[in-house]
Amino acid sequence: MAKVLIAGGGIAGTVTAIALHEIGHEPVIHEAYDRTAEGVGAFLTLAVNGLDALAPLGLKDLVKDLGFDTPRIKMRLGNGRELADLALGGRLEDGTTSQTVLRSDLYIGLRDEAVRRGIEVRYGRRLADARETASGVHAAFEDGSSAEGDLLIGADGLRSRVRTIIDPRAPSPRYVPLLNTGGLAEGLRLDDEPGVMHMTFGKRLFFAHVVHPDGGVWWFANVPRKHEPSPADLPETCTWREDLIRELAVDRTPAVEIVRATREIYRPWATYDFPSVPTWRTDRMVIIGDAAHATSPAAGQGAAMAVEDAVTLARCLRDVPSIPKALAAYEGLRRERVEAVVERGKRNGDAKAAGPVGRVIRDFFLTRAFKNPPKEDPNAFMWRHRIEWETPAS
Repeated sequence: MAKVLIAGGGIAGTVTAIALHEIGHEPVIHEAYDRTAEGVGAFLTLAVNGLDALAPLGLKDLVKDLGFDTPRIKMRLGNGRELADLALGGRLEDGTTSQTVLRSDLYIGLRDEAVRRGIEVRYGRRLADARETASGVHAAFEDGSSAEGDLLIGADGLRSRVRTIIDPRAPSPRYVPLLNTGGLAEGLRLDDEPGVMHMTFGKRLFFAHVVHPDGGVWWFANVPRKHEPSPADLPETCTWREDLIRELAVDRTPAVEIVRATREIYRPWATYDFPSVPTWRTDRMVIIGDAAHATSPAAGQGAAMAVEDAVTLARCLRDVPSIPKALAAYEGLRRERVEAVVERGKRNGDAKAAGPVGRVIRDFFLTRAFKNPPKEDPNAFMWRHRIEWETPAS
């Protein structure tokens, strides 16, 4: 049994802890923040490959209970022209479809399940430094505390401290020229079928919304922003609402009505990805999830990739005879796949950031592409992936 230190208590870190506990190791989650994620964050759609990876851990039904089915997607141009009505990521053999869930609900559900299984979570433990020892790893935290373990897993996100400890020359995240925002509209009744994601390539913004089974409308928008903003550059929500309405009013969609019916609009945040992180591991440290391969939300795979990482890493640590060799096996199973997903997310996101001239060209090619769609869904490789949990990793 190995004692495993996990830096980061988000989706990647918590699922990793549960997976390691399942195979008999002793994981301890060290979360930088001194409180939980109640009420924090927007929503996400977890693709079926992520749900399938959760099944061996007994977590698939937990996530389905937290979210709602999102089996289809309708795509339009800002002028109202429908481009496509497609399946959103296929189905599992039991009929399970993609699930849309509040990010905070997912955090809380996974955390509570981890605690229920006896996994320790230590809050206010922001990693300061770490070093390998003769028998494992020593981690030091900003509060002055420290911990010893056999392995340190960096599930500490886009600005990962573990990544820079492993490789001080590690690249910085790449800015994708989009801002993100969204919200939950109440008291609004649309005729849309619940669970169908409506996405619009608007004249100025990309806008998406889905009706929850209870009638509420969940939405997000991507706002082109050429230059990377600092936190101080991001507008407060009081001015953001009117800016959004002005930009959305040029399209033939219910977007303006939805935004007006939203009590709290999320303060915008910038989009980043990692085309490639050269070094993921040492003999006793490894990075997973966004720390290793953040992808644009346009891929629809961020959470699923974190889950796949967690389950694959646990499988390697279960089946490969030493920790260094297990980490090498994990990277061998994951790197090519996740870098392909990041590239696909970049391509999908580029269509959202088109300028006035680029938009005309984009709309022309989108219309042609959906009029004569390819026989094979170019995104299928993402959601068709399955982890063979019962098969030994090698």
